[in-house]
Amino acid sequence: LKKKNIKIGVLGGTFDPAHKGHLIISRLAKKKIKLNYIIWSITQKNPFKKQSKINIEKRIKISKKITKKDRFIKIEFLEHKINSKKTIDLIRFLKKINTTLDIFFIMGADNLIKFHKWNRWKEIVKLAKILVFDRQGYKSKSLNSIAAKKMHKDRWKFIKLKKVNISSSQIRKI
Repeated sequence: LKKKNIKIGVLGGTFDPAHKGHLIISRLAKKKIKLNYIIWSITQKNPFKKQSKINIEKRIKISKKITKKDRFIKIEFLEHKINSKKTIDLIRFLKKINTTLDIFFIMGADNLIKFHKWNRWKEIVKLAKILVFDRQGYKSKSLNSIAAKKMHKDRWKFIKLKKVNISSSQIRKI
């Protein structure tokens, strides 16, 4: 009897703050890909964004609070453990812990546009499949991005969403 691989999702970000949109894409990823669980890997700072207004401890607390009912979501701050802020190092770390992990890295369509600028992005695609969730106003640009054109079609999937027009930056403006 062949042992099945554990399928996990990794949603990385500042979660500044965590919100319903993060939950919706996590639930949808779990359902569509039949993931065992999803790690919300909270980062101190996104290299493409300004410094977070909410400190890391509070962002972790908020994330744990809104995911309380979704036991398949694990909140993690791993930068100190892996001594890096880079996605590639996070994926390598997870693979080192369990070589049988089938990792699905979850991102919004807006991130796919700049994905080719991420550190060792091609290696990320070799070690993890990429799940790209549609975001209003980004579909066309993301599907025509450098990364979208260069990634082999069996290494990534674009997932359409019913309108979830909410983002952390919109919440911060409230």
